[in-house]
Amino acid sequence: RSTLFPYTTLFRSVLSAELKHEEEQYEQPKEIKDFLKSTDFKFVESDGDVNMALERTVGDKVVRIEWQIATPYNPEIEGEDGEVDTEQATELSVTCEDKNGAGMTFYCSTHTGEDHRYVIGNVKSFTSVEERDLPSGYNGPEFEDLDDKLQEALDEYLAELGMSAEVCDFIDAMAIDKRSEERRVGK
Repeated sequence: RSTLFPYTTLFRSVLSAELKHEEEQYEQPKEIKDFLKSTDFKFVESDGDVNMALERTVGDKVVRIEWQIATPYNPEIEGEDGEVDTEQATELSVTCEDKNGAGMTFYCSTHTGEDHRYVIGNVKSFTSVEERDLPSGYNGPEFEDLDDKLQEALDEYLAELGMSAEVCDFIDAMAIDKRSEERRVGK
């Protein structure tokens, strides 16, 4: 037991110095600051919690976009062409519900590109909070299986709710920044 003590002390000392250095050098990315200044969305997060959300009210409905911190970069992951994929998508959900708890959830992920920054995977409709939160509930059909006109209408609806390239840029940036923040504060 006594032979481990010097290593434990050294480890704590090195870790403490590293955390101090990271805290002193940290500056929130400009795109995060700019988005938070210019948006109608309220950013919701808690220290030590990997979940984050943007919330706003549109008419009589509440819109909530939820996502988690980014997974650590894995250099072993390759793209379809054999190249290492350095762009990671962030999984997210967009829920719009009325005061009675009825609404829709779009299961999406961010997507690299200039024009369309997100891809819709599934669309779920629900009539109550209980149905929405049912862990074993059906997440709705694959978006690509829907009629083209319905896909277009749902995509336009998401835009009306506030989904945009700027929101996706913010989500991707926060997913990485929050992961770094949690590592810095050791939570």
